[in-house]
Amino acid sequence: MLQANNIDLYYGASQALFDVNLKAELGSITSILGRNGVGKTSLGRAISGRHPIKSGSIQWQGNDITKLSAAERAKQGVAYVPQGREIFSQLTVEENLKTAFAVLPRQQRNIPSEIFDLFPVLRSMLHRRGGDLSGGQQQQLAIGRALVMKPKLLILDEPTEGIQPSVIKDIHNVITILRDQGDMAILLVEQYYEFAKELADSYVVMDRGHAVLSGHIDDIEEEKVRSYLVV
Repeated sequence: MLQANNIDLYYGASQALFDVNLKAELGSITSILGRNGVGKTSLGRAISGRHPIKSGSIQWQGNDITKLSAAERAKQGVAYVPQGREIFSQLTVEENLKTAFAVLPRQQRNIPSEIFDLFPVLRSMLHRRGGDLSGGQQQQLAIGRALVMKPKLLILDEPTEGIQPSVIKDIHNVITILRDQGDMAILLVEQYYEFAKELADSYVVMDRGHAVLSGHIDDIEEEKVRSYLVV
């Protein structure tokens, strides 16, 4: 289980997160909801180790990972798919996938066939450069690259942003499959209510760096949550 406690995060003198608490369990999806610029991405970066926190703690599977680097957290099964995808445009699809090998023991450095079962388009484009793929295909590549790491915690930062509806449906299905396998905790950063509501088991709503609402998805107060989201 992931447990983030009383997280404060700064960019220089500007505070981005204020005393934020969050938990995520294996076999479940926790959605981090809110408009642009309210701290959702900062929270994902804090948990993945991409940006150090000022105070608070982050526990993962019973271990304190607060002081670990992003690379060290990746070796402990924490994978982050950033907003904007950040694939390597000049590398082929296969080479992009293989960049995830860096955090794996040598004997585990292979691309699981499950990646191509989840994203068949990647198999047919293995030798194409990442920059030649469409936005939706790049998003599938970014998620596939994270899955090569064999993560136990998968952080997805707005995976539907700028993606055509058909690919959004495919990504929805993949996230559902990963959750139902039961051995992965998923943090889904999202600003669109419907997509998050269909997938999430629990939720946290961010506003101006604060976690203002949280709970089980079955108890969600739609009108209140929507007031913090895009119109």
